[in-house]
Amino acid sequence: MSIRSSGRRTGTGAAALAVGASVLLVPTASGATPAEPLPPRPASSVDASLLHRSGTHVRARQGAPALPDDVSALSWLVADAGSGAVLAAHDAHRRLPPASTLKTLFALTALPHLPGSSRHTVTDAELDEVPEGSSTVGLSADHTYRVADLWRGVFLSSGNDAVHVLAAMNGGWDVTSAQMQAKARALGARDTTVVSPDGFDADGQASSAFDLAVFGRTGLADPAFAEYAATADARFPGGTHTDGSPTWTYGIENTNRLVTGQDGLGRYPGIIGVKNGYTSQAGFTLIAAARRDGRTLVATVMNPQWGGANAVYEEARSLLDWGFAAAGHVDPVGSLAPPALPEAPPPAPSAAARAATAHPVRVGTPMVYGMAAALLAAVAALVGAAVLRRRRSLP
Repeated sequence: MSIRSSGRRTGTGAAALAVGASVLLVPTASGATPAEPLPPRPASSVDASLLHRSGTHVRARQGAPALPDDVSALSWLVADAGSGAVLAAHDAHRRLPPASTLKTLFALTALPHLPGSSRHTVTDAELDEVPEGSSTVGLSADHTYRVADLWRGVFLSSGNDAVHVLAAMNGGWDVTSAQMQAKARALGARDTTVVSPDGFDADGQASSAFDLAVFGRTGLADPAFAEYAATADARFPGGTHTDGSPTWTYGIENTNRLVTGQDGLGRYPGIIGVKNGYTSQAGFTLIAAARRDGRTLVATVMNPQWGGANAVYEEARSLLDWGFAAAGHVDPVGSLAPPALPEAPPPAPSAAARAATAHPVRVGTPMVYGMAAALLAAVAALVGAAVLRRRRSLP
């Protein structure tokens, strides 16, 4: 019994081997090995071109609150800072003068190279180019300042004098402008043209609500940037010792009224910065970010058309309120996430690989058919031998 059972298993296994060999070695009709299917491309849930179209864009689900009807800005956007999902926007890529909101890009560019613990003695040459009529924090030549104080002068007082000094420390005005331009492109902010790093009006200088939101979101990921942007007030050195410590100080206050609550606006609940601006060409501009219940939103508002100096804050407040209320009730209309880095090129093929490519062995050539015939003959001989042994072993 055991011999018969063994014979059946041997015969079955040999037959299976023969069938498997015949299946593996049958050439395709075209004479080429079929290519492996490519994995499917991931489906995008966001139309990247949507925000480049004019008008207001929102993808509301059932139960979503209506967008505020009191927003008059030429361009605005509200987004989830964590995911980068744009919740709603109006003319998001419209290129407009950014005013001092461009200082956020300046900080993203220079802050990593100019830590707050270092010190610097200001020169007359560094202050000579500050435009007349600029907002300043009050730097004096031949005074030594801690760099942290200079950054507070940028974020709180929107001090163009502080920007000029820090830019000189960073390699100069033109170098810093070029670095800012490169930084904007690396972040996917392609509406921005940098001419004057302090945001002062200059021919050709522009940004957009989309780009400003990118700068604000990126800056909040840097603890130093986030701390400066959230500071409501500080003491600034009026005179200094040689080590940068103050001999006397005066108070400075953040010009972002959503942070301070000045002029009857009230501090916005959960506000964490970021930066405001104003010039005669740009009008009022603002990047504002707030956090509630574990969610951080960023809103940008450029040049409200009515409502006076407080309109930019009131419109940002309305957009942030809407964004928090719309959680889970809208689908993204875009993303602030930077573009994916290009894939590295594949390595150059070796000499052996190039030779193999030049003289390929194709399935279906006489050589491969000969190998297949020899293997099938060997399998048939094994099957025949097994059958013969089985017959001899039978009673």
